Amino acid sequence: MRVALLTEGVRPRAGSGAGGWCDRLVEGLREHDFEWYVSAGTAGPGAGEDPHGRWSGVHEQALRGRRRTGRAPGALRGRQYARAYEQLVRALLRPDERSSFGAGLYRLAGLAREDGGLPAFLVSARARGVLERVWRSPGADTSAGQPLVRDVLVAADLLEQCLRPLAAPWYGTGPGGIGAADLCHVVGGGPAALPALVAKQLHGVPFVVTEHGPHLREQYLGYREAPYLRPVRALLLAFFRALAEETYRQAAVLTPGSAHDRRWQLRCGADPERTRVVYEGTPAVDRPAAGPEPELPTLVWAGALEPGRDPELALHAFALVRADLPQARLVVHGEETVPGYRAHCEAVAARLGVAEAVEFAGRPRSAARAWADGSVVLFSALSQRGPRLLADAMLSGRAVVSTDVGVAREVVGPTGLLVPPRDPRALAGACLALLRDGERRARLGLAGRLRAQERFAVEPVVGAFREIYLELVSQWPAYPAADGAPGAPGGPRPRPFARPAEYWLTGRGGGAGAGGGAVVVGAAGDRADTGSAGGGSADLGAKDVGATDLGAADVGSVGAGSRAAGPGTEGTPAAEGAGEASGRPGALAEAV
Repeated sequence: MRVALLTEGVRPRAGSGAGGWCDRLVEGLREHDFEWYVSAGTAGPGAGEDPHGRWSGVHEQALRGRRRTGRAPGALRGRQYARAYEQLVRALLRPDERSSFGAGLYRLAGLAREDGGLPAFLVSARARGVLERVWRSPGADTSAGQPLVRDVLVAADLLEQCLRPLAAPWYGTGPGGIGAADLCHVVGGGPAALPALVAKQLHGVPFVVTEHGPHLREQYLGYREAPYLRPVRALLLAFFRALAEETYRQAAVLTPGSAHDRRWQLRCGADPERTRVVYEGTPAVDRPAAGPEPELPTLVWAGALEPGRDPELALHAFALVRADLPQARLVVHGEETVPGYRAHCEAVAARLGVAEAVEFAGRPRSAARAWADGSVVLFSALSQRGPRLLADAMLSGRAVVSTDVGVAREVVGPTGLLVPPRDPRALAGACLALLRDGERRARLGLAGRLRAQERFAVEPVVGAFREIYLELVSQWPAYPAADGAPGAPGGPRPRPFARPAEYWLTGRGGGAGAGGGAVVVGAAGDRADTGSAGGGSADLGAKDVGATDLGAADVGSVGAGSRAAGPGTEGTPAAEGAGEASGRPGALAEAV
């Protein structure tokens, strides 16, 4: 089938490595054709190119930087844009009108599809006037403060950037259009979900949302230190909250990366029946366990040096450990993300009298090397939003002690020791219990490694999405009513899946087996070479934890896509194959 992969982030660069989670998803699901649509930070040289050579369709739009406004709408059309924009803004500023967000959003998208005047309208004085009038009207939420003129100007610019995907040249059922896809897969949420919402509204295309950390939660955390005044931050957060609620309401399936993330989604209105936890797969499951423990009893701490990770708690706990176990040592890995915080931690260690036994080792060459430096791995964070670093530590085979926050309980489970946050005595007691009992350390380390291998292996992740795709398309209308009846004047041409089930059966569908090719003949004799068959699982891993969780900047993960095959007709083997795959969700997987 044809899958439109929608992401937000940076463009991939040639020579930048294997890529992220999306690249590995595409590699694992070779039986599907992926088209990649990215809402990038800024457009640069080589936009629209595929540096890795995996996909023939790569589409990009910049969310920041130079505006391409085009022709401004006329007077009548301008009034229509203003009414739709006012409906959207009122949904953000008036609590009693929050339900009108979707209507205003889709009306703007529809107008943009008709005449392409949305970019010019969003940067016009008329749009800023609408925003100012609604923002200062009675009943508007100004709990964050009354907006000043500069607040209106800044907020108008930020809303224009957020709404740019509504005017992207991606819609329609022609080549490169999202309407030609069998389904959309949104990775990350936020503005990346806007094209999927529009595609469902205009063409009836269902979509899946995968969030490894809810986008709304990251916005709440990021805007605490954003360089905007409080009224602007409140308005933008209201936009992201309304967008998340609409996305969760319209998504066919939600796949959070943990049960902790799932609870966030449910609080934002997600349907529990359409929400399934799919953990991030990681290639580290095949990595050998760490070697022998160091000669001296050693605690190892790894993470970004920042208050949220609370290395000060680890230092206070270590001071209590060293009082009972004088030969104990503590190794701290990671880079500071708050200027001067490492010097502050070193001063804390000196004040506690343990400076000579604490080593600030900086960023390690690899996360695996960091875990090998200790006898016990120590986590003292105030919040643990993602499972990657915990899972990587468990895969080393070292016993884990962690504060019971965020995802720690569901990741570590009974294979490690969990203690309350901000409690140095409890943390020290758990560390001493493991440092004094080598047999227990080894038992818990092995159990943790097996648990992480089972939950974060690659194959179950690829299999989960293969099953979700087939199940979703099999239950969705083959020809959505939004496009009109098949065969009707102006209606869509019937199109089966990009690769029917026969493609994957040796001796059928053109004799395409593993490594073979096939040609699908369409209604008017159109031909589309579907390429060589491929199966197998993918290296569907998380981003390098050393680059993200140990203090370096997270540049985000990007996805990819591929072209769609040519059209087919009802009654052809291609259409019959599509029907077979729809009626039997497991047929294609069995064939592979």
